Amino acid sequence: MQKIILLSATIALCAVSFSANAFETLAKHALLIDAQTGTVLFEKEADEPMPPASMSKLMTAYMIFDALKKGKITMDTEFITSENAWRKGGAKSGSSTMFLNINEKVKVHDLLRGIIVQSGNDACIVAAENLAGTEEAFADLMTKKAKELGLKTATFKNATGLPDPEHKMSPKDLAKLAQILIETFPEYYPIYSEKSFTHNGIKQGNRNPLLYTMSNADGLKTGHTSESGYGLTASAKDATGRRLIMVLNGLSSMKDRTSESQKLMNWGFMSFENKTLVTKNAVAAEIPVWLGTQKTVEAVAAKEYVATLAKGSGSEPKITVSYDSPIEAPVQKGQKIGVLTIDNQGKKETVDLIAKESVERVGYFGKLKALFSSFTGQ
Repeated sequence: MQKIILLSATIALCAVSFSANAFETLAKHALLIDAQTGTVLFEKEADEPMPPASMSKLMTAYMIFDALKKGKITMDTEFITSENAWRKGGAKSGSSTMFLNINEKVKVHDLLRGIIVQSGNDACIVAAENLAGTEEAFADLMTKKAKELGLKTATFKNATGLPDPEHKMSPKDLAKLAQILIETFPEYYPIYSEKSFTHNGIKQGNRNPLLYTMSNADGLKTGHTSESGYGLTASAKDATGRRLIMVLNGLSSMKDRTSESQKLMNWGFMSFENKTLVTKNAVAAEIPVWLGTQKTVEAVAAKEYVATLAKGSGSEPKITVSYDSPIEAPVQKGQKIGVLTIDNQGKKETVDLIAKESVERVGYFGKLKALFSSFTGQ
């Protein structure tokens, strides 16, 4: 017989689908997510592929980080600056540059800062040519790796983000890539919080405005072309360690990028919070055991469940525990014996319930005793 038990929720929980009406932005494209729960707090044209401009350099950096982690290169590996890289992305190109010189040798340690802090197009092309032979081949590798990472809309035609009709990705893919960078490469991610870098005697500041206006911001990358407008992929953490990731694009000025990004990020921290609704190993039910050496076994949550909640909401979730009763012995510790379902106003999430301990099956005489008890009701 299946037992279903409704538990009263002890923590207020509400859907966040209303958030699109609770905030407005000048950005053409926007997305704000909670990094821990994946909850979308705000979105505007977030699934639409768009020209990411220099925000696509997040993928260029990923390729370098990946090569470092796999031991293909080191921070001291020297790359050579080609004439092509100098002409397309150097001082005379009129675009953002690291100010590399033709035939200059540059260490990966510095090149990464040229890409991340200075947004140098020459630095990106140098990395592409030294890792893949040509920028075109590197862009193909970027696209292939993006698909492997689950970035469904990402197509790269160069290493810089300079305009190309086929070079696009959605805000959701940019946010996902940002989270991958943060979680996969914690040893390299702090570069994104560096506010300035000097190369060849030229000091340039990080273009990420939140690094200067929000003490809890720690990366990632700006972008701008006449086609894309002004954009920013950014991340910040509050005092509790809760991280938000934001993508904005299609703004008309640097001033708008600064104000809109700060407003959206502050709104996300002020309007929502994370609460643990289910604690790992918390007992959810005590389930009868048939033919077991003990009469019951405790069903505990297999994992923690954290929800992103709107602050000040009075609505509550429905938490349901379901299991088959009785469960037949033997029961193994860690065996799935039930399910806990959290219903957040129609959006359902589940957590497996597992046996807290093993329960052995009774022997022959134990079976006879159990059969006798079932007939006599004793």
